[in-house]
Amino acid sequence: MNLSEVAKKVTSFKRTPMYKEVKKRLNEFEFERKSHHEWFSEMCFCLLTANASAESGIRVQKAIGKGFMDLSPSDLSKKLRALKYRFPNVRAKYITEARKCHKIKDMIKGMKSIEAREFLVKNVKGLGMKEASHFLRNTGRTDVAIIDRHILRIMGHEVKGISKEKYLEIEHELSDLSHLTNTTLAELDLILWGIQTGKVLK
Repeated sequence: MNLSEVAKKVTSFKRTPMYKEVKKRLNEFEFERKSHHEWFSEMCFCLLTANASAESGIRVQKAIGKGFMDLSPSDLSKKLRALKYRFPNVRAKYITEARKCHKIKDMIKGMKSIEAREFLVKNVKGLGMKEASHFLRNTGRTDVAIIDRHILRIMGHEVKGISKEKYLEIEHELSDLSHLTNTTLAELDLILWGIQTGKVLK
């Protein structure tokens, strides 16, 4: 599917009732006034969604709450296992290691989005380009793309692991699409997800 065809789908979606859900969800991404705990919890959510569904990440995030910061690695792993999360040991390790960045709100404040993403990928084990972009979008940034299998599919790319260079190339394509459709990259992600899955998640 070429860019103009995807643009037509996006424009058509903006005329549907689901577009109101997109706007509502975008309003929920205003994190500027939220606490360090809420920012860290959102980072843990993004760690949980790697190779797992957003639904499972949302469910686990709600169930664990402050445990992301307080539970020992073994107790967190047990909790994840009890919640039937797919990767309890590895993600418990990533989350407890990420506690060194529990004040991530302050750590990336003032950074441009690309710089903040580089910082996250370098300093938070388990956050790749996609997950770091997901975190930045969910905490209010609008200028980075979350490139997952749904986005790859609708943009006509192979649904496989992609290099950083390929990620940036596709992000540039999505930036062109955002200009064509008068949307931000944050809004465009939710629209494309809605087109592919019929759902508007975070």
